[in-house]
Amino acid sequence: RAAEWQLEQPAWSGRLRITARGKTAFIKLEDKTSGELFAQAPVEQFPGTAVESVTDSSRYFVIRIEDGNGRRAFIGVGFVDRGDAFDFNVALQDHFKWVRQQSEMAKQEAENPEQGPKLDLGFKEGQTIKLNIANMKKKEGGTGNPRPRPASLGGLSLLPPPPGGKSSTPVCPSAGRPTPLPAPSQLPGTPITDSLLSWPQPPAAAAPSAATADVWGDFTKASG
Repeated sequence: RAAEWQLEQPAWSGRLRITARGKTAFIKLEDKTSGELFAQAPVEQFPGTAVESVTDSSRYFVIRIEDGNGRRAFIGVGFVDRGDAFDFNVALQDHFKWVRQQSEMAKQEAENPEQGPKLDLGFKEGQTIKLNIANMKKKEGGTGNPRPRPASLGGLSLLPPPPGGKSSTPVCPSAGRPTPLPAPSQLPGTPITDSLLSWPQPPAAAAPSAATADVWGDFTKASG
């Protein structure tokens, strides 16, 4: 019972910190100015004998301190603010909740060991793949027209004329000799110059006939 303690004249006043190393939590009582350690209580189980609540208050506890040489003592500690007492409880609960989770995970791994490493199907850095699309079928409904292949006669392929509009001499596969191109036909009234068709030229004006000249007579002999 905290009412039996001398709360008006505490033996020591300072700050309280909770730290953890592995599965063990440590309640440390330190000087509030210099931080010098006054006493510490290692806690391996909560709730347990290392930390106990009093029966008449939620702000006071009994903790078991140790000096590291095997000597132990039970002392009573209390908080002026009720919120600090609540945080003290929650900090201890959270630590040992984590300890239980770690123990359960280790137990599950021991009972169900993995048969082998997980299959990693991800690409490694710089890794590439090669796809063979030579045998892929065209999609249904395609409108692509196959490119016509040049016809061949007697094992001799006929190549298309070279680009650029230049005329070439055709080759007869049977004779193997050049065949001259036929001469362009002459259209009436349309001269052909440099193998290019020109517009029809207008006919030359005819000279005036003698009959026409006689109708007008000689202007130099007209009177008046």
